[in-house]
Amino acid sequence: MMSQMPPQAALSKCPSCAEPLESGDRFCGACGYDLSAVPPPPPDHPTLAMNGAVLPDAPQGPPSTAAEPLPAHAPAPQAPAGPAAAAVPPAPAAAAPGVRFDRAPEPDEYPLQAPDPRVAADTAPGAGPVPVCVACRAGRVDGDGYCENCGHAQPRERDHLEQEFGPVAAVSDRGLRHHRNEDAFALGRTALPDGTHATVAIVCDGVSSATRPDDASLAASRTACESLVAALAHGTHPQQAMHDAIVAAARAVDALAAEPATAREHTPHQNAPACTLVGSVVSAGLLVVGWVGDSRAYWIPDDRSPAARLTEDDSWAAQMVAAGLMSEAEAYADERAHAITGWLGADAYELEPHTASFKPDRPGVVVVCTDGLWNYAEAAEEMAEAVPRDAAVRPLHSARVLVGHALDGGGHDNVTVAVVPFPAPPQGAGSA
Repeated sequence: MMSQMPPQAALSKCPSCAEPLESGDRFCGACGYDLSAVPPPPPDHPTLAMNGAVLPDAPQGPPSTAAEPLPAHAPAPQAPAGPAAAAVPPAPAAAAPGVRFDRAPEPDEYPLQAPDPRVAADTAPGAGPVPVCVACRAGRVDGDGYCENCGHAQPRERDHLEQEFGPVAAVSDRGLRHHRNEDAFALGRTALPDGTHATVAIVCDGVSSATRPDDASLAASRTACESLVAALAHGTHPQQAMHDAIVAAARAVDALAAEPATAREHTPHQNAPACTLVGSVVSAGLLVVGWVGDSRAYWIPDDRSPAARLTEDDSWAAQMVAAGLMSEAEAYADERAHAITGWLGADAYELEPHTASFKPDRPGVVVVCTDGLWNYAEAAEEMAEAVPRDAAVRPLHSARVLVGHALDGGGHDNVTVAVVPFPAPPQGAGSA
């Protein structure tokens, strides 16, 4: 005996596609939906729009128990009664048109691309971590600072550096136009044989047309500072110690020319590694400066009585002015103005360290800087205006202000500045 279909409530439209139905239809003529699998309609609940409004005659989708069509001989399931019925969410319609709300919920965060397997494969056990790109987080960073996966340039450690060492402070910044920072600085402090203390600041500017200018400035600044601190501690006069430190720095830069890294990077139009250097030594009553190239030192007294430039550039412009062939304004307006005539490097014409000593009669600060700063405050009076009034007690803040002055002016070059209070304060004193 054939089983009989259980009685079904009359439906006016298909639960799946909303196609109008006729009395007695067992399948939807549009989508083929099995109408025998439709359970009795649940209690009427108004459908709410996303804005809270009640939508009339909203089609009711099949409940979760109708996810699969029931066999024709099975009795239709009954909707649960009572409050529990409202807690069971209806299952989505299989082919409902329009906007669907039955998609799986999207995660708040998506997993990042898997790391480059070469990073893990090439890392020996116990070796330091291999740098990974800060942009794609997948590729490793090559020796030139670029991601091997996406090509993104990575931030370099020397792009912006700050240091406060006792009473002296320095800041170095890549600037706004250069792809790397080729400046470097070194700070030091030591006790003298008479019980007083001396502070040391060295600032170097790599020659951009040379090979490895950033390595040259770093080697020169570190070597000069170490040489000065050691010599001063043994009682060498500061001016002689400055001269010897410049010679030692020149040898350190010369040595770079023989390194394999220089041969790999060298091109026919480049010179050997080279840089300029300027430094200062400040003790209880003596101020000594030394330099080669066009990096400068300025004296800025606290009371702003006449400030002074303490160095003379080794440059084409300075030679024109010294020879009386041009005024200073004319010389520095020329495109050849910053062509240097003296530097540290294996192909330097001749090493001529310049040193000078001063005994200021009032307190102030020494500003030791590269041309990335003094291009925007060339005259001593302009530099004095840029230096904060409290520079002697806040040297790090003042160095930041001066770097900001150069960046605000255009930041066309790397910018490095050290601020050294005079006289040297007692041991333990620092910036406020």
